[in-house]
Amino acid sequence: MERTLDKRLEPLAALLRVVDRLRAECPWDRKQTLETMVPCVQEEAAEIADAVAASDLEAVREELGDLLMNIFLMSRIAEQDRRFSLLEVAQDIADKLVRRHPHVFGDSKADSPEQALRTWEHAKHSEKSFARKSLLDGVPAEVSALRRATKLVSKAASVGFDWPDVTGALDKVAEELEEARRSLLQGEERFEQELGDLLFAVVCAARLRKVDPEIALRRACDRFERRFRYLEKGLGERMGKASLDEMEALWREAKGKGL
Repeated sequence: MERTLDKRLEPLAALLRVVDRLRAECPWDRKQTLETMVPCVQEEAAEIADAVAASDLEAVREELGDLLMNIFLMSRIAEQDRRFSLLEVAQDIADKLVRRHPHVFGDSKADSPEQALRTWEHAKHSEKSFARKSLLDGVPAEVSALRRATKLVSKAASVGFDWPDVTGALDKVAEELEEARRSLLQGEERFEQELGDLLFAVVCAARLRKVDPEIALRRACDRFERRFRYLEKGLGERMGKASLDEMEALWREAKGKGL
């Protein structure tokens, strides 16, 4: 078993050697800091999401590799700055996973994904290193607003602050939509506030139906792009000169074709 495991780790060792050489010899890699690498990691994570949404497994594999390289490089940067090493990163996450999965590595039980998540949260808040001031601590501000909203409402729902079903959440969406309409005459700042509340209510409704709003919006963007391209193709040189009714007709035609 140990020999098999060692052989499986050989590609990781090879990647580490490549990253070490890049860090030593490539001007771009040598210049990077933890701070400058953050946009790279965010971009790679977004490209993974795009590849998964497209069901392109070859692209998923490639983008996962890009993200892994960035993790190795950031860990190497930190090690050279005498902060921490890749081995410490790996050991820390291994230890954390064991601690936060007592239903796997201990005597607790979790018969559903929801129970497993509650067990994770309980274990997390029991750790001495986690000084919780609020249940909402730990939700990063730098993720997309949709992702942040989903995490916030999920944490609140874990203690019962939630609608009993999606109907109540959709009623709230309708209420916020009406408030957004009324705010049109109250200035841009008020309209922005009400529009934000409307979007947040939509996220709440999505969560209750186990719909990821990030994925839902991405797919809506894809549909919009396909239909608009159909419209452009149909109008050709008349694009920008055609009436709104003509463009709407082509849009409905594209929608009818399942685009």
